[in-house]
Amino acid sequence: MLIGVPKEIKNHEYRIGLAPSSVRELVAHGHAVVVERNAGASIGFTDDQYIAAGARIEASAEQIFAQAEMIIKVKEPQPNECKMLREGQLLYTYLHLAPDPQQTELLVASGATCVAYETVTDARGGLPLLAPMSEVAGRMSIQAGAHHLEKAQGGSGVLLGGVPGVAPGKVLIIGGGVVGTNAAQMAVGMRADVTILDRSTPRLRELDNLFGNQIKTVYSTVDAIDYYSASADLVIGAVLIPGATSPKLLRKEHLANMRPGSVVCDVAIDQGGCFETSKATTHQSPTYVVDDVIHYCVANMPGGVARTSTMALNNATLPFALALANKGYRQALLDDPHLMNGLNVHQGKVTYQAVSDALDYDYVPAKEAIG
Repeated sequence: MLIGVPKEIKNHEYRIGLAPSSVRELVAHGHAVVVERNAGASIGFTDDQYIAAGARIEASAEQIFAQAEMIIKVKEPQPNECKMLREGQLLYTYLHLAPDPQQTELLVASGATCVAYETVTDARGGLPLLAPMSEVAGRMSIQAGAHHLEKAQGGSGVLLGGVPGVAPGKVLIIGGGVVGTNAAQMAVGMRADVTILDRSTPRLRELDNLFGNQIKTVYSTVDAIDYYSASADLVIGAVLIPGATSPKLLRKEHLANMRPGSVVCDVAIDQGGCFETSKATTHQSPTYVVDDVIHYCVANMPGGVARTSTMALNNATLPFALALANKGYRQALLDDPHLMNGLNVHQGKVTYQAVSDALDYDYVPAKEAIG
C-alpha cells in the first residue's frame, strides 16, 4: 500500500502522523511511504531521517493526497485537506466529528473511508489511541493552569504548591479518567490541594487507592460542582463521552462565585468542551477571559510538546496502521471489532452513532456500510 504523510497545518501543530521509526516498520512490511517535505523538521525529524527509513519525500500536500491510498495524520483534516480526499482513499487520524459539522459534511462528500483514532476501542473498554494524548493533555493542563495563575499572565497570583506557612492552591478536576488521573498526578507532584469529581463510585475507589490521602474524591453532582468550583483556583475539565459532544458541567453562573484571576482549563474542547463558556483556542492565543476567570481551551494541547506526543501517539497507532495496510481496510475492520469502532465515515455514510445523533445524519452501522 502507498501511505502518505502530509505536514500538519493546524495552528501551532507540530506533530506528525509517522515518526521515522514507524516509517521503517511499514517499509519493512512491504509498504511504500511518501512524506511531505519538512513535515517533521520542527521536532527534529529530518527529511534525511525519513529517506534513511525508506520514505520518499514530496514537495507538497497536494502531491501526497494525489498519490496515497492511505493518509495518516494527527489532527482532523482542515477544509482544504478534506477537499483533496477522494472516494476509495483511507484516512486514519483524529477526527472529533460530533462538534464539527463542517468537517463531517466535507468528509461525507469526499467519499473517503475515515477511521478516527478517538473511537477505536480495546478489550477493556478503553480508548487506546486517545489514551496517550489524554495522558499528555492531562499533565499539560496543570502546567498550563499553573502558568496562567501567575499575576503577570492575568491570574490571581496563586502558587499551586504554596510554601511553608501559606496554603497551597486548590485544584478541582471534573472527571477521573485518563486525563483526570494524569492531571492529578501532576497537581499532587506540585503539592496542590486536589479534589476529583466523578460519577463512577468504582472509579473513585480506584483513585482513592491510587492516591490515598494526597487527594479528595467526591461523587459528582450539581451540588458538588457548585461547592468545589467556588473555592478552586484551577478547574480542569476532563469529561469524555467517546465520539459524542461533551456535557456542559461548569456553567456560566459558577464563574461569578470564583476568585477573579482563577483559571479553568477545558481538556474536553476537542469534543465541544465541558464548560458552558468554552470555545476553542490555539497555542498562539491560548486564553480569553469571561467574568474575570481565565479560560484555557487549546484544542490541540499535546501539539505544544510535539516530539513527546508524536512518539507516544505512534506507539499506539502503529499496530492498527500495520493492520490496515497489510490486510486492506475492509479485512482489517472485519477482523477487529475494536478497530471497526474507529470507522466514522465510509463512502458518504456516517457510521458512528454518536456523530449521526449529534449532527442529524442517518446512521449506518459500520459493518453494514463496508459490506
